[in-house]
Amino acid sequence: MARSEHSGAPAAPVAPAAVELPSDGQVRAAVTAFAMLAEPTRLRLLWLVSAEELDVSSLAARLATSVSIVSAHLAKLRLAGLVETRKDGRHVLYRARDTHVRRLIAEAMFHADHQITGAADHD
Repeated sequence: MARSEHSGAPAAPVAPAAVELPSDGQVRAAVTAFAMLAEPTRLRLLWLVSAEELDVSSLAARLATSVSIVSAHLAKLRLAGLVETRKDGRHVLYRARDTHVRRLIAEAMFHADHQITGAADHD
């Protein structure tokens, strides 16, 4: 907790009114992203494609599920703007769209790890 420079007492929190609300468009985009993360297979897919580019068959094998299930989930993630593709010969490789998506997935999983293990909170 921050301390006042003069008294050593805790600094007063910033009044909520001083924080500007996100726009309706930003909230809709974030809600869409979080809705995509609320499904276990999609979260696992995003975890994998945050680390490396993978094709549908490789992803299906890693998740021990069918190519059609993985394809359906990837289509939703792509429409939501969370993954992008790159052609490599006959293969289509999937990866997390950008650093924001990779950080979002990593932070969600690190938070989950802290919840499960009881690791101390930190800021």
